[in-house]
Amino acid sequence: MADDEADHGPASKAIEPKHLHRAVRSEGEDELNRPVLSLFWSGLAAGLAVSASLVAEAALHRHIAPGPARALIEALGYPLGFLIVVMGRMQLFTESTITAVLPLIHRPSWPALGRTLRLWSIVLLANLTGTAIMSGLFARGLFGGAETRAAMIAVSEVVAARGPAETIVNAIPAGFLLAAIAWILSNAREQAFLVVFAITYLVAIGEFSHSVVGSVEAFLLAWTGTISVGQAVFGILLPAVIGNLIGGAGLFALLAHAQVAGEVAAEED
Repeated sequence: MADDEADHGPASKAIEPKHLHRAVRSEGEDELNRPVLSLFWSGLAAGLAVSASLVAEAALHRHIAPGPARALIEALGYPLGFLIVVMGRMQLFTESTITAVLPLIHRPSWPALGRTLRLWSIVLLANLTGTAIMSGLFARGLFGGAETRAAMIAVSEVVAARGPAETIVNAIPAGFLLAAIAWILSNAREQAFLVVFAITYLVAIGEFSHSVVGSVEAFLLAWTGTISVGQAVFGILLPAVIGNLIGGAGLFALLAHAQVAGEVAAEED
């Protein structure tokens, strides 16, 4: 209890980067060691819950007249699903791009790579299963009726307007920013709401591509026949996954590790 108060009390100092690294790495180790079913059910819950972002955006879209400020106001709904997932401690693929990678970078080995790929594959499959289920229900108009369904489709059509290469590029900042949430929250758990809201709102207004929320939109468009299944998977979903991995595991995780690699190695010698 005393240590916890020292870390989070009002007079506490900011955690040093090397300690942040250790905290995020430890969280990653816990995730990597979770049983398959625990990861899957947590990831499924995250996929179902993050779909609330599209519901909130569509609700705002319905009630706001077209104009210059419409996109900025509509984007206020985007953080909702992330807030549910992050504050509910559910397993989201884009957060695991840093938590699962730091242990691998810290002590690289083939078994460590296998554990990382195992976690990513289970969590991503579970997330997408959840978003596929929810988007199918949205497509049938079971939540909110015809007007909400039409608003969801209108909001989702933005992702279909980009080509695969553009989606990859737009997904890199989203991967970087979502990985930053996992890093920042180790030093700002009491400000979790503001951290998650601010970063995901930036993702929304920046029109960056997020693989999981984007899959809700892509699957909805496929369920309603607006685009083909092939376009949803290969034109939107896979490019977003690739871009998120580049931004999260490829950029943020490597930079987060590089800034403290010497200090961490010196402590362990």
